[in-house]
Amino acid sequence: MHEAAVAENVIEAILAHAPKKGGRVVRVVISCGQINAINDEVMEFAFEAAADDTICRGAKLKIKHIPLKAGCNNCRRKFSLDLYDPKCPKCGKSDFSIGDDAPLLLEEIEFEEK
Repeated sequence: MHEAAVAENVIEAILAHAPKKGGRVVRVVISCGQINAINDEVMEFAFEAAADDTICRGAKLKIKHIPLKAGCNNCRRKFSLDLYDPKCPKCGKSDFSIGDDAPLLLEEIEFEEK
């Protein structure tokens, strides 16, 4: 359950960049690649727990999953890799090269308007 560590890091990053004059966080958007294997339900639970007693308490978490890109070594087609059915959608071969996975990013922090 690495989501707990990820959630704690996200909260720490938010608190480090939060305006010093206060204001509650109402919405947070993160993005991550498929290899990060972030489970939405587990991450939302971990985020809620990590946010308790901070300005992030009650904030909504949105998670964007970035598809893993691959290139077929047989037909040269570029495609988004389905980790549960890893083959080229054009020729059906499982001979492909994987591109770099997207990192986990804190994309957006929305603060309560005063």
